[in-house]
Amino acid sequence: MQIVPKQIKQIIAVVILMLSISLAFAQAQHAVKNLKPPVATAKNNILSPRLAAFTRLAAQANVSFTFPKGFKEIAAPDNDYFSYDYALTIPGKDFEIWMQVKSEKENWASYVKAKDKPGSEMSNPDSTYISLAQAQCFQFAGDNPFSPRVIPPDILARYNADNGKSYLLTLRDMQATKRYKYALLITLQKDHTGIIMAVCFTNEKGPEFFKNMDKASNCMKFKQ
Repeated sequence: MQIVPKQIKQIIAVVILMLSISLAFAQAQHAVKNLKPPVATAKNNILSPRLAAFTRLAAQANVSFTFPKGFKEIAAPDNDYFSYDYALTIPGKDFEIWMQVKSEKENWASYVKAKDKPGSEMSNPDSTYISLAQAQCFQFAGDNPFSPRVIPPDILARYNADNGKSYLLTLRDMQATKRYKYALLITLQKDHTGIIMAVCFTNEKGPEFFKNMDKASNCMKFKQ
């Protein structure tokens, strides 16, 4: 199936909508830190241990997260090929989302201290999101070609991000990706703060893919 530019734009627009959230959820994070196992699942609007851990990790990168309706938490990959922080699927659908968040705060502080010292070769951590995304794309796609698309400023503004790129990938055949055929990788970056990466997997790049992504339209964004 040949995907056309109009479809690519539609994919990007829908998945970017995935990276939004109600600020009210951030206020609930303080209560989450004091919860002790066992913890109820997100089905009951109370955080599971995995989700509680991910929420705390996201907070370190100044990111807010809420659990999208209709999804089920699954184990995120953590192996020799891929390491992600949290993962979701829609029961009965060939569709998954893997998520990763990284704080830039410590790296930025180190960069500020070192950048003016003679012989310093430390790179600006605000550009790290590009190399991280490209490394993941090569790992996912292998020899299959891919190219980045810059996320427009008006879309970035919705998620309090400063930069972002998207990559539509034809996946190499791997057991590590459960032999999914395609993926859309989205990465967002907020200067001096953090990185968000979300990868959506599918076996068909048609309307069902858009529909499934739309169900996760309120998920993550950087806090103001």
